[in-house]
Amino acid sequence: MLKFYMTFSIMLSAFAFQDISAQSAFVQTSNESQATLKRKVAIARFSNETQSGTSFLVDDSGDRLGKQASDILSSKLAATGKFMMFERSDKDEIDSEQILAGLKKAGVAVDYLIIGSVSEFGRSVDSQSQIFKRTKTQRAYAKVNVRLVDVETGRIIFSEEGAGESVNATESKVLTKTNAGFDQSLTDKAISAAISSLVSSLVENMTNKPWKSYLLSEEDGSYIIAGGSRQGIALGSILNVYKKGKIILNPQTGATLELPGKKIGAIRVDGSFGEDDFSEVSFTTLIEGSITEELQNYYISNT
Repeated sequence: MLKFYMTFSIMLSAFAFQDISAQSAFVQTSNESQATLKRKVAIARFSNETQSGTSFLVDDSGDRLGKQASDILSSKLAATGKFMMFERSDKDEIDSEQILAGLKKAGVAVDYLIIGSVSEFGRSVDSQSQIFKRTKTQRAYAKVNVRLVDVETGRIIFSEEGAGESVNATESKVLTKTNAGFDQSLTDKAISAAISSLVSSLVENMTNKPWKSYLLSEEDGSYIIAGGSRQGIALGSILNVYKKGKIILNPQTGATLELPGKKIGAIRVDGSFGEDDFSEVSFTTLIEGSITEELQNYYISNT
């Protein structure tokens, strides 16, 4: 009898340990998924505000520097793993109001729009000759400006200027006929250095605001929300449901403000479906609270 009791106790302890481990794993998975929820970002093509018109600064559209700057920024932000970069169809458009109108018309829901310009660019070549050698130093310098627009409000919430320089020094013997050629890569490196100087500030500002998603539909007791596994929404994640705050008018500025939302419940993610990052949705179950009003009066957050 004592042997049976000891065996039964050991089995109960094993099941309890497995249950605790499963709960711990679930909490860890949920926390990891919430920590990696990605914001959706669109980058407008940078305008070229420099006065240079040399061939290496322009392409078929007349602006090579602007395209380089926007492409480099997009790559660096995507490399952080915190954002989903949206490739706009109106790549040549640089006006923020027209871009926001185009995004709304296309039904594309992004969190932020980045607008920028290459404000300065220059190159120089210095040569120094000594008795037995000759040194040629090529320099490229770039300065970029970025503005971060909150798509939900249409307001610029952050702006910054970044500068970068790239240098290539080569040596050759005086009696030789070889000379260092023009280093085209310095242009890319200078712009990349200028972009790199402000990426961390952009990331910080875009991740300060809590992640949001929205209720799209209700089907047979299951609520469908925007976003899925590609955006970091993991199976089993618990997300909070908020009722949107009241929208008021600030008479001092003439701007409309949305008051903070109120938490009314929670949902559990049961699965995701979609062909790509921007069409993906998740099926969820309401596990706490109740949704009694139209779905557009609510939003989803991980906080």
